[in-house]
Amino acid sequence: MLLLLSPAKSLDYDTPTDIAATTPKFMAEAAQLIELLRPLTPAHVAGLMDLSDALAQLNVGRYAAWRRRATPANSKPALLAFNGDVYDGLDARSLGREDLAWAQEHLVILSGLYGALRPLDALQPYRLEMGTRLANPRGRDLYAWWGDTISRYLNQRQKGVRSGPVPVVVNLASQEYFKAVDRRALKARVVECVFEDWQRDAWRIVSFHAKRARGRMARWAIEQRCSAPEQLSGFDRAGYAWDEAASGPDRLVFRRRTD
Repeated sequence: MLLLLSPAKSLDYDTPTDIAATTPKFMAEAAQLIELLRPLTPAHVAGLMDLSDALAQLNVGRYAAWRRRATPANSKPALLAFNGDVYDGLDARSLGREDLAWAQEHLVILSGLYGALRPLDALQPYRLEMGTRLANPRGRDLYAWWGDTISRYLNQRQKGVRSGPVPVVVNLASQEYFKAVDRRALKARVVECVFEDWQRDAWRIVSFHAKRARGRMARWAIEQRCSAPEQLSGFDRAGYAWDEAASGPDRLVFRRRTD
């Protein structure tokens, strides 16, 4: 069983780490995308990605500094570098080395630039969301660029992961990122995890809470060494509990009431 996560827009390269990084699978593809990004002006990047002038300038500098060879000086393990709501929930910095080693084999972070990352893969600073319409030799956007590459990679990864009789991918990523997984090429069963809060007399997905819950679920699966989706029903962090009646075989719904 593999767990999928989205990346984060915010990055942390200030907190030191002594965890050794590994090499991303699709460095050659990432380098090609960087070459498409480098000629862009800050104004072009701001319009393309809907960024402020300051963020556009920052990322133009990042593209210029990016190198084909990642080093401890210019990169950091991805799970420790990403710093958004999902990763606040996951709190990877407090995981032990055995937990990180398990995550390395069972967790995949989808990325607009890198395609798919293992948790300890060396991440250089960048901003390139999967939904960006960056024209490239393969089409008009990053979905065209990655095509079925990510699905084929997940298929290959499943060969070395215990998932029972049928390979399983647990989607904890946003729809923007999961769209980069070609379902026609993917050989695994897909299980979605949904997190709902009771608000205004109805069950609703609240983005901020759902993102943190995805990270908590990923951490829980790591700590429990989950190898089958049925085990995920035991998740009970931050007040969430599995709602069997609202769930289905491939859609696990977790709900909480805070009133």
